[in-house]
Amino acid sequence: MSSGQVIRATQMFTKHGNSTKVSVLKEIGYGLGLGLAFGLVWKTYHWNEKRKIEEYYEQLAALPDKQ
Repeated sequence: MSSGQVIRATQMFTKHGNSTKVSVLKEIGYGLGLGLAFGLVWKTYHWNEKRKIEEYYEQLAALPDKQ
């Protein structure tokens, strides 16, 4: 494929041969939003697991010894 064909192919898919509607601030905002959302889900999951483990050991400590 010659270089002339490549340039023509890119112009068929975009208006001027390059991306014209890229917003860096939007992409930063999307990344920040997704990162915070997934981080909150991750932390909530681990807080719940920690609570379950603490409850298990509290119940274990409350059992009478069978010695």
